[in-house]
Amino acid sequence: MAGGRQGAAIGRRANRRRGEIEAEIDGERRVLCLTLGALAELETAFSVDSLNGLAERFAGGRLRAADMIRIIGAGLRGGGNLYSDEDVAEADIEGGIGGYAAIVGDLLVATFSGDGADASARPF
Repeated sequence: MAGGRQGAAIGRRANRRRGEIEAEIDGERRVLCLTLGALAELETAFSVDSLNGLAERFAGGRLRAADMIRIIGAGLRGGGNLYSDEDVAEADIEGGIGGYAAIVGDLLVATFSGDGADASARPF
């Protein structure tokens, strides 16, 4: 683990009403959140000009591995964790690609559902 990966999000619980989720990454329970800054980061990364454009891109269900890395990285940073996208790409996430996809799905539902909905009802 790189020395810069520690952050304030270790040890605290996620608040679904604020769009936060918890995920185990590199053996630690971490809080992820797509804050306004994290969403702006993703708008730039995905070359969309609005939150609606971002939501439409995600709802299309055509996410590449690099997209999942960016989304998880932005969520980690939004949750107070010091992770680069390169750190995310090398992170130990249980379940491999399925684990990455589950985190992305949970994070997008928590962000765009607006009501703290259960991720089991996700459309992604």
